Amino acid sequence: MPMMHRRGFLCLTTCLAALAAGGCGGKSPAQGQAEALRVGMDLRYPPFEMQDKAGHPDGVSVRLAEALAAHLGRPLTIVPMDFSGLIPALKTGNIDLIISSMTATDERRQSIDFSKPYAFTGLALLVRKDSAIRSIDDLIKTGRAVAVKAGTTGETWAIKHLPQAKRVVFEDQSACVLEVVQGRADAFIYDQLSIYKYAAENPTTTRGLLKPFVEEAWAIGIAKGHPALLAQVNGFLDEFRARNGFGKLGEQYLRDEKKFLKAAGIPFILR
Repeated sequence: MPMMHRRGFLCLTTCLAALAAGGCGGKSPAQGQAEALRVGMDLRYPPFEMQDKAGHPDGVSVRLAEALAAHLGRPLTIVPMDFSGLIPALKTGNIDLIISSMTATDERRQSIDFSKPYAFTGLALLVRKDSAIRSIDDLIKTGRAVAVKAGTTGETWAIKHLPQAKRVVFEDQSACVLEVVQGRADAFIYDQLSIYKYAAENPTTTRGLLKPFVEEAWAIGIAKGHPALLAQVNGFLDEFRARNGFGKLGEQYLRDEKKFLKAAGIPFILR
């Protein structure tokens, strides 16, 4: 999903247990030691990218990155940053991969490459509980205000399809939710599962319009000119899928969402 004011790289790191004793900072690898796999992600998108109570990276994407690093035989370094800084960091070589619930769009493919998709979702709406808005069509009129997260496909869609609407842009999606809760925005445009979660967290003030009006696929971002790494990542995804790795991550982090999607007749996002 997410151009910005970019934070300096915090270098929070997470290493595979077998390599933890050796550390994983920004030092050059010792002779014979594999170079760290630097994966960029925005750690403000639970349960996919987040931090645990101790401040360590956690979530679906972190576990996926760990499995990928183990598959490649490399220690892992998680590089946290704003979502809108991920593609610039990849293009300048500050990270090796993006695993951050990023939609593989044609626009993004002009500047970076993507792996095979590993998750399928879509854009949905969070609106006020007392709002008359029933679908995306109700936003296509003058006087509307929409909240979007910077650099996401929600922002891109609003720019293209809602030129008459006032766009309120934030780096943090929780600020977008607050705009709707407090009535300053008519809707927040974001992915389906997040809208489901935010509506459940704010049941007295909001409701989710969960039927996606745009379908999307998430993939791993890779800098152009690295066909060998791209092939390795795709090979890993095939192997991880074959051993039900995505199903296990769903049970660990998305059990309630999985039940909701099944009840609604919607295929599970990770597949």
